[in-house]
Amino acid sequence: MEDQKQTSFTFEIDNFSYKEALVKSPTFSSGGCEWYVKVYPKGDILDDQLAMYLCVANPESLRLGWKRRASYSFVLLNTSGKELFRKYESCPLFCAQFSGRGTTKSVPLKDLQEKGFLEKNKLRVKVEVKVVEVVDQGVVTGNETFDFNGFQILYSQFISVSRLFVEHPGIAVNIRPKSKPVKTTYMNLLLNLIELLNKPPHSFTETDLSNAQSELIDLTEVGFKLDWLKTKLDEVFLERKKTNAADGSRVQELEEHIKNLKVELNEEKVKSATSGAKVLSLEQTVWDLKDEVSDLKVVVSDLINVESEDSEFEDEVSDLKDELNKNEAKSDTCAAHCFSWEQTVSDLQDEHIVFRPISKMSTLSDLQDELNKVKDKSDTCAAKVLSLEQMVLSLKEKSVVGSWEVLDYADLHNEK
Repeated sequence: MEDQKQTSFTFEIDNFSYKEALVKSPTFSSGGCEWYVKVYPKGDILDDQLAMYLCVANPESLRLGWKRRASYSFVLLNTSGKELFRKYESCPLFCAQFSGRGTTKSVPLKDLQEKGFLEKNKLRVKVEVKVVEVVDQGVVTGNETFDFNGFQILYSQFISVSRLFVEHPGIAVNIRPKSKPVKTTYMNLLLNLIELLNKPPHSFTETDLSNAQSELIDLTEVGFKLDWLKTKLDEVFLERKKTNAADGSRVQELEEHIKNLKVELNEEKVKSATSGAKVLSLEQTVWDLKDEVSDLKVVVSDLINVESEDSEFEDEVSDLKDELNKNEAKSDTCAAHCFSWEQTVSDLQDEHIVFRPISKMSTLSDLQDELNKVKDKSDTCAAKVLSLEQMVLSLKEKSVVGSWEVLDYADLHNEK
């Protein structure tokens, strides 16, 4: 692009000493691009320094891959327009990754009051911008680099590297390698080491700390001033030792706790074994009781059957007694008839012998036959009565035996 003219823009900040937050200037145009200035009244990164930045306006609205290169100066003026301070930057790169460039260390805050920068508590700021390159759109790979204080760094590393040089201005003053690729390699090693040491101390392994110490030695030998980083590494080592000591104590406590738990576990196992034996014994007792209950059920059933049989025996004996009484009555009746017949026969014999003739003896013979028949019936009844009495005696003996069996079962049931 053709050489652009330098543009100047001046603005004022009223009540400056009362300002705490960031102050933004109005937007202005230079080289066909929109810009604005950010001022930190209480400092940025360095709390005791006035910080100022030149920024591309609305960078999110620009096309992918946009770039700007511009030289600029920050100038502090008094109310009469006298220049009190100037800070110049030559052609830094502005892009999507870092749309603002500036200085964190311009004027100490205490000098603003003491050296007359503030009149009526008002700060006047002038910015001079000369745009030298504008790229509205470009190819973005993520590997774009640019030169920063002699180091070729990625766009994404700009903030980290710029902050590093602000906080430690003399960090690379004595660096010996002159080749940019070699210097870039050491810069990448330094940035990785800084990122590592910013992690919590407990996250480090022994290998991490050993490698960090070796890398710090290498960086120091090529000329980097890293006393502050060595102090950081020593602090990490110390915190790591404290953590290890605390961990060791904790491990010892845990081991003791585990030991106590094992003792309790063994005791519980013994209790469990004892309880298991008791349970087994109770189960065996339950089974034995179930067997006894089963036997008792059989005994009760037998008792019920025996009682039923006894009832049937009693009914049968009662019937036999009734029949016996009937037969005895019949026998008595037959005996009485026999006796009556005998008496009649005897009377008739006497009467016929004395008074009747022999012709009548046939009648007497008939009577004798009839008497013999009656005697035979009487004998038959007597035999039947005797048989019935024998049957009654047999049933009584059976009833007695059944009664003893019932008593035996009842005694067995009571014993169980």
